[in-house]
Amino acid sequence: MATLSYNEITPKTVINFNDEPYEVLSSHVFRMQKRKPVNQTKLRHLVSGKVIENSFHQNETVTEADIDTMNAKYLYTNHDESWFCEEGNPKNRFSFPENTVHTKTKWLVQDAPCSILLYNDEPVSVKIPIKVELVVVDAPPAVKGDTATGGTKQITLASGATINTPLFINEGDVIRINTETGEYVERVTKA
Repeated sequence: MATLSYNEITPKTVINFNDEPYEVLSSHVFRMQKRKPVNQTKLRHLVSGKVIENSFHQNETVTEADIDTMNAKYLYTNHDESWFCEEGNPKNRFSFPENTVHTKTKWLVQDAPCSILLYNDEPVSVKIPIKVELVVVDAPPAVKGDTATGGTKQITLASGATINTPLFINEGDVIRINTETGEYVERVTKA
């Protein structure tokens, strides 16, 4: 575990803050008038997903969190839990509260590969690819001349998520989705 000074706390790093793992979302080093420099950061708790703001001063240091990853598969979601298993070892199953991983599991179908972040050998968070390919299971037909709404329609994907896509997307098409923004990227194959 490396020790980071206040100006080395940059986005995408995971730090130990108050003995908990936090991912740095943003950081901005600045100096107010004649004061010493400060790093204003936004941190997301890896387990709960809660975002906090914190200022690190010039004399402060933090340690980098020791995070490991495990290849896993998404199994299913019941009412309040999402279940996963270690890839190649289906007996090693674990779950996360659905409200903490819903933004990720809505892009996953059964047996989809993903990565699990481990902190102190305990699963704490799910990491999914930035772009995923999903089959369109429900798409209303496009009506000729229906471009007053910007030329989009709402469709349902195999994972159950609904998004807006261009009018030419039909049922059975495979489309690529950006999981960070939740937006349509392109059509991969036509039905």
